Amino acid sequence: MKIDIGCGPGKESGYLGIDRTQYPGVDIVCDICEEIPLPDNTAEFVMASRVMPYVNDLFAAMSEIYRISTHQAVVCILAPYAHSFPHASNPMFKQKFDEYTPRYFTGRFFQPYQSPLCPETPDYPVPLPPFDFRLLRMELFYQYPYDDNLYDAEELEVLKTLQSNVIHEIMYHFAVIKREITDEELEAMSRKVLPEPQALLERRLRLQNRKYML
Repeated sequence: MKIDIGCGPGKESGYLGIDRTQYPGVDIVCDICEEIPLPDNTAEFVMASRVMPYVNDLFAAMSEIYRISTHQAVVCILAPYAHSFPHASNPMFKQKFDEYTPRYFTGRFFQPYQSPLCPETPDYPVPLPPFDFRLLRMELFYQYPYDDNLYDAEELEVLKTLQSNVIHEIMYHFAVIKREITDEELEAMSRKVLPEPQALLERRLRLQNRKYML
């Protein structure tokens, strides 16, 4: 089963839609921080596009997603990047997301080879979470003009470290781990073609068209 968390009125095609509001197409109305009315080990893929910043208790929501997911299910989260003024000033956002976030979602962090680096957090210990989500892929979506190939990868790394408003959104694909798994298996999962939110596909198309016009 594929599940679209916080689907709103634009549920992903072929997904079971979950939202706090009974929009057209929503299949289950609930607060994911309290309980998702589905059995354990039900979902093989979970989409959470532009919704997780709004939840009141991130660990409670992730615990419910973990409970309903099968071993090696994939969870895709698209979220606003924390270090952007429009996102930082949004009073509706209760949770923040950046390159450090995946380290807080597991007690055994895995760094995919083809993914941007998730820096270590040496000054403060990372608490052991009540779930195990291993990173498969992380992608950064830059704001204009940083998304127009004017800067190389090293320049972008320096820019996003030194200043705000370089990145607009961040996307993660996590593997749900409930049994032992090797790094080789995780790396193989990270190289697969993984579903993305429709909104992101539209963003990629707009960016491609803009570059073509230039």
